[in-house]
Amino acid sequence: MTSVQHAHGQAASQVRLAWGLSGALACTARRGRQEHGQPVQGRDDGLAVVVDVLSFTTSVGLAVAGGTEVVPCPWRDERAADLASEHQAVPAVGRSESAAGGVSLSPASVADAAAAGDLPARLLLPSPNGSTIATRLAEAGVQVWAASLRTARAVADALVPEVLAGREVTLVAAGEHWPDGSLRPAEEDLWGAGAVLAAVAAELGTGRFSPEALSARATWVALGGRADHAGHAAALLHGCASGGELVARGFGRDVDLAAQVDRDAVVPVLDRATGRFRRR
Repeated sequence: MTSVQHAHGQAASQVRLAWGLSGALACTARRGRQEHGQPVQGRDDGLAVVVDVLSFTTSVGLAVAGGTEVVPCPWRDERAADLASEHQAVPAVGRSESAAGGVSLSPASVADAAAAGDLPARLLLPSPNGSTIATRLAEAGVQVWAASLRTARAVADALVPEVLAGREVTLVAAGEHWPDGSLRPAEEDLWGAGAVLAAVAAELGTGRFSPEALSARATWVALGGRADHAGHAAALLHGCASGGELVARGFGRDVDLAAQVDRDAVVPVLDRATGRFRRR
């Protein structure tokens, strides 16, 4: 591994912040952490926490809280049907179809199904961002968790002992994509990662953080995002590009649900044996 690759992977720091799939793969590549050019002892099984607030990881958290296992899926074609059959999972419907009662990527559809007792035991949830990143990281041998604003505190509490044990942790802001396929940084994912990092820092300080992780934490703190400022978080999400898009499409309730900070005390973990997110 070259010095440039070490730099791009934030290898000098134990706790990192990456954008998108390429950033996640760079930060979780198997190699020893170094400080001042010297190897640092620690565990070599990296942990990635995927953050896709609008909407994959918010929906995963809601589903897992309701007792459902979630199969991440990067496709929306016949391969998705095959994967659903393999896992004996119910495929999520398209977001626009959820009004008819099906469960989709929409957090509101998941919450409604949970309230009605209609969540399936296993749900196949396609997503071009968070689901794709989670799948690719798992294929690379990385342990994957999911986090959102709703689960930020619970995930942070679970991360603290992992960090203390020397595990390298990467918060992955999933982001979105422009029509040409390039990454569109999504502020809501930076805020979600920052909320987790702020809670970790409250317990451990920031000495293990990369500058990128420090920036995400500082952004969330500067915005005053806390569980007791739910209205403020909702205003932020409604005002950002991704939130505005969902509101324009008639999915404003999804944004409201995603803005409920620390509402769910669950940690969704992608089980390496089954390939499904479950409650930790």
